[in-house]
Amino acid sequence: MHTAAALSRLGTESAFEVLARASLLSAEGRDIVNLGIGQPDFATPEHIVEAAVRALRDGAHGYTPAAGLPALREAVAADLHRRNGADVDPGHVIVQPGGKPSMFFAVLCFGEPGAEILYPDPGFPIYRSVIDYTGATAVPVPLTEATGFALDADAILSRITPRTRLVILNSPANPTGGVTPKTQIDALVAGLERHPHVAVLSDEIYSRMLYDAREHVSLLSYPQIRDRLILLDGWSKTYAMTGWRLGYAVWPRQLVEPVTRLCINDHSCVNAAAQHAGIAALTGPQDAVEAMMARFDARRRAIVPALNALPGVTCSDPAGAFYAFPNISGTHLTSHAAQDLLLDRAGVATISGTAFGAMGEGHLRLSYAASMERIEEALSRMAALLDEGPPRH
Repeated sequence: MHTAAALSRLGTESAFEVLARASLLSAEGRDIVNLGIGQPDFATPEHIVEAAVRALRDGAHGYTPAAGLPALREAVAADLHRRNGADVDPGHVIVQPGGKPSMFFAVLCFGEPGAEILYPDPGFPIYRSVIDYTGATAVPVPLTEATGFALDADAILSRITPRTRLVILNSPANPTGGVTPKTQIDALVAGLERHPHVAVLSDEIYSRMLYDAREHVSLLSYPQIRDRLILLDGWSKTYAMTGWRLGYAVWPRQLVEPVTRLCINDHSCVNAAAQHAGIAALTGPQDAVEAMMARFDARRRAIVPALNALPGVTCSDPAGAFYAFPNISGTHLTSHAAQDLLLDRAGVATISGTAFGAMGEGHLRLSYAASMERIEEALSRMAALLDEGPPRH
């Protein structure tokens, strides 16, 4: 077969590769503590599950509009207004099977040979993967530990050229837990006024996962860029609904019709019962979300000091999401070597920082979406391994 060259440029998400390796070791009888996969370890709240079950019993078995059920799109618009004070036209909301299709479609709308797309590094690996797939030039914007892995407006604006089509932002961020302060977002939006040819994809999937009374600053709050802003959010993280495959984006008016066509060509529509569950999530009680975040915060307060106590490891406090991104430079191991060593010898699954870009070297990503008991077990094993010193060859 002679396949398209673009296939060779399509990357992957290493968390799923590590999950597969960890699952294989578990099947062989090893006790593996998995701090690699980024999904809440909580059950979807019962009222959300019941809404889906009720929808199935009531006959919600057919196709829905490609952009999503009108009632769900209206619920999304109302939720965004409630949380961000932004007026959103439900007709600009497109519901998709998870957050990744919104990323893919956004990059497809702007990516082609000769175009440039800026993305955070370290950042979610699918950004770079899809940019490369389209043939566009991927331009990394470095994030540093010194700034808490927050985006820097000057670093972004200085990389914009006449060929720049799209800037990808993510706050709170995967893999670092970094949160970009309002001062930097203000500066970025002001600078973007000098570059009206540049669109923005703001990935805000962790928007309700913040610590220490921080408030989320949504790009929706800036009317001066609304006509070129794509806002990505969804249910997977906030409501522990990763397997439901339900996400959405708010699109600029001129992209609604072409993106709806992409939906029709790609997946027709999103699972009908899952959409009814999405309505229940947004309009129902939010106490389960608050309880989940309280548990994540308790784990964060435990895991960061414990990581800092490990030989050769330092770790700053994540400001959002549910990831720690410790610096392991003092262990004299590369990120990938540390990932493999911890899994093979200690039975602890983590993700190499380089899975999220070159700037991730010297770091690991640990998801604390696991019970406190398992986190403590993982840290105990890591301490025992690192106390032995670098492996001898």
